[in-house]
Amino acid sequence: MNPLMKVSGIALLMVLASACATGMKYAEVASSIKPPRAEMGRIYLFRTSPLGAAVKPKIFLDDKVIGKAVAKGFFYVDVLPGTHQLRTTTEVKRTLSMTLQAGEVRYVRLKVAVGFFVGHVAPELVDNAVGEREITKCRYTGK
Repeated sequence: MNPLMKVSGIALLMVLASACATGMKYAEVASSIKPPRAEMGRIYLFRTSPLGAAVKPKIFLDDKVIGKAVAKGFFYVDVLPGTHQLRTTTEVKRTLSMTLQAGEVRYVRLKVAVGFFVGHVAPELVDNAVGEREITKCRYTGK
């Protein structure tokens, strides 16, 4: 392999690695995450795919920014019971409507798809067993 290709490959790997989440692994923080207050519900948001790692769209909950969709990252938000709208925006808007009960925990995968100019990130509600398993591959990106 010629030296220029090696340097280019290393540079590309560094860019991709820096675009992924860099916080603590789920297993390292899980025990320190307190359950939501009794009157609240919790939504875990996670993105397992490194595809389109440089694309980190904002995530909106009921039109308020709650975080970013970082590759291999997760965070959570506690909210009052009711129906809520999750939205991500890249070159297209993707929305998920969901209902949450007090004390309920839900998992939303931030799914990546190829777009015309950039990748699309869409919120997708997954079964809790799936979410609990997949989130272990992620790093904490919350506050």
